[in-house]
Amino acid sequence: MGPTPLSPTPPLFNWLDGRAAGVLLHPTCLPGDFGIGALDQHADQFLEFLAAAGFRYWQVCPLGPTGYGDSPYQCFSAFAGNPYLIDLAALVRAGLIPDTALGPLLFLSSDRVDYGALWRLKWPILFQAHKTFRSSRAAAPYGDFAAFQQKHAHWLVPYSFFQALKDHFNGRPWWEWPVEVRTMARAETSPLATELAERREAYQFFQYLFFGQWKQLRARAAKLGISIIGDVPIFVALDSAPVWDSPHLYQLDAKTGLPRAVAGVPPDYFSADGQLWGNPLYDWPVHAAEGYAWWLSRFQANFDLYDVVRLDHFRGFDTYWSVPSGAATARDGKWQQGPGLDFFRAIAARFPDAKIIAEDLGEPALSVTALLAGTGLPGMAVLQFAFGDKSDNFYLPHNHRANSVVYPGTHDNDTTRGWYASINGKTRDHVRRYLRINGAEISWDFIRTAYESVANLAIIPLQDLFSFGSEARFNLPGTSEGNWQWRYRPAQLEKLKNESAGYLRELGELYGRLGTPRI
Repeated sequence: MGPTPLSPTPPLFNWLDGRAAGVLLHPTCLPGDFGIGALDQHADQFLEFLAAAGFRYWQVCPLGPTGYGDSPYQCFSAFAGNPYLIDLAALVRAGLIPDTALGPLLFLSSDRVDYGALWRLKWPILFQAHKTFRSSRAAAPYGDFAAFQQKHAHWLVPYSFFQALKDHFNGRPWWEWPVEVRTMARAETSPLATELAERREAYQFFQYLFFGQWKQLRARAAKLGISIIGDVPIFVALDSAPVWDSPHLYQLDAKTGLPRAVAGVPPDYFSADGQLWGNPLYDWPVHAAEGYAWWLSRFQANFDLYDVVRLDHFRGFDTYWSVPSGAATARDGKWQQGPGLDFFRAIAARFPDAKIIAEDLGEPALSVTALLAGTGLPGMAVLQFAFGDKSDNFYLPHNHRANSVVYPGTHDNDTTRGWYASINGKTRDHVRRYLRINGAEISWDFIRTAYESVANLAIIPLQDLFSFGSEARFNLPGTSEGNWQWRYRPAQLEKLKNESAGYLRELGELYGRLGTPRI
């Protein structure tokens, strides 16, 4: 990629004006006794490690409620939180469940998330907590429940109704439901609206618990000087409350209600057939006609959750890959025009101080580069993409820009140690010659290189801080099983803190990454 072209007008955003470092870790990876990471004391211990090591950011994947495949990028809602992350021990302390209710969860693995077992065991406990709250009207632990319902009604009402209907129809997707409830508008006049009232309230209560606990965690992070970077997937899942609630916002067939075309990406680094995501595509002219109201609401919700937002698949706002419904792979797609700079002007007008990171990875295109320059948003550089090619590779450190975020790898990459073990001899030789290393401590070599980069923000996956191999990979794009499961153990973080926090703080001092970010 050549130099970024000059923008004819001042950029819309300009926020990344200081150097810092952070760690990438999804909360499901946190340790604990109940089958999955949660917003509990282990999250607090992780924050304390970040502060001790001189980190100023914690980056997470999307926090929404996951469905089939357990991907945080395929959620039932663009606004709701994942009830699996609720700290159940806090509900015991609040008197909502007895401590004996947690017993079955103690038998779950501490090293991997078993989502099937979690689905069978954790939901009954959460419904038990709601039943206790409803019958006794026990003291609400996170403020007034009715006030929470009212504040979030615009998304909470359709989301909770969608989830209640999904339970009622045994988990089937909305397009397999009876026609009278196949959209929110129709379902509101259905007898099920009243029949499922308690179930709907339960799902609203779970959101109350999630947001209450997340708010407390945010406060603890801020006290330690840690800002949280969230993640906004560009697309929503087809089987989700937003599509069911507002089908006019998507490219759907008028008769069947199903997509005319779906999202994906063409063949790339990760897959020779491309990636067929299957998400419905936005009807961008409709969004524009409504002043991007849905997106503004979505951004508001995310700015309420996070200090910084990473916008996934940024290039889709320039041009997006449209694959005909029913295609076997993403090879048969074609590029279509996205909303472009007009979309970001609407965001900037509503949120002039927004802190957004653009996930601009993939094959470079001049139009995408121009859009990034026009927004002024920091893009991304991934060190694992830098080697084995020519010296003009954008991801090589000597080509980095200050207004960018550098990563050894992301949640979609192998760990650095796993990647290094898998690459060919030519690429491995390039790594060694470029970094002047022998490769014996490749994870730490990449960490140090990220700190040295002129990119203002460096984000390190926790697995690389542990120097773990491919066994700790979080996601393999293009596959639907075995992902999003990795977890670490408390002793591993304690060992890292004792042995390496001082060194990491020294790196931060040497390369100017200890400054406190603007929150």
